[in-house]
Amino acid sequence: MTENEIYLTAGVYTNSDHPDVIAYAQEKTQGIESEKDQVIALYYAIRDGFKYSPYHIVLKPYALKASHLLTKDYGHCIEKSNLFVACVRSLGIPSRLAYGNVRNHLATSALEETLKTDVLVFHGYAEILLNNKWVKATPVFNAALCDKLGVEPLAFDGEHDAVFQESDKKGNPFMEYTEDHGTFTDVPFEAITLAMKAHYPHFFETKTQNPKFIFEFDED
Repeated sequence: MTENEIYLTAGVYTNSDHPDVIAYAQEKTQGIESEKDQVIALYYAIRDGFKYSPYHIVLKPYALKASHLLTKDYGHCIEKSNLFVACVRSLGIPSRLAYGNVRNHLATSALEETLKTDVLVFHGYAEILLNNKWVKATPVFNAALCDKLGVEPLAFDGEHDAVFQESDKKGNPFMEYTEDHGTFTDVPFEAITLAMKAHYPHFFETKTQNPKFIFEFDED
């Protein structure tokens, strides 16, 4: 297996061989010839086709499979980026998952109350190999949400990195990357779980759940 062939292989979670993932990718790229334009089309389809929601997290293996996101119309960053990578792989284009911690300077009071911090742990994005160069892409915040937050929607041209915006339309700080967790061929389920337990221990206290926030996990 060559260096980049591993990024074409289906994973347990990044299940690019699932028929629903393959069908979705083909539908969104129908009639588009170049690889770059196919990736761009998938980026916008996933960015705006699934509403971003940090208020319903199911930390269970079945829920973090790329194919599962296709059963609903919303998802968080890990889910949306994973589907994007799976779809790109299904087209024969090397892609991988990437994660980092980010500080949300414009977090809503409801989100900060839920997280008890302004740090988003294991924020997921993607890296795509186009024209022999790895390009970062973040198909996470849908355009309607960005408009509500006063932030320009994150564009992607297939040539330049598209990572979270540093500031909003008024120049106020928005997202700040604070830690890089590296790249992965598949969703690192155990690492994500450990990070969430370390940063959001109250998520795992089932008796103190926030009624506005749904968090499901497998109890040991």
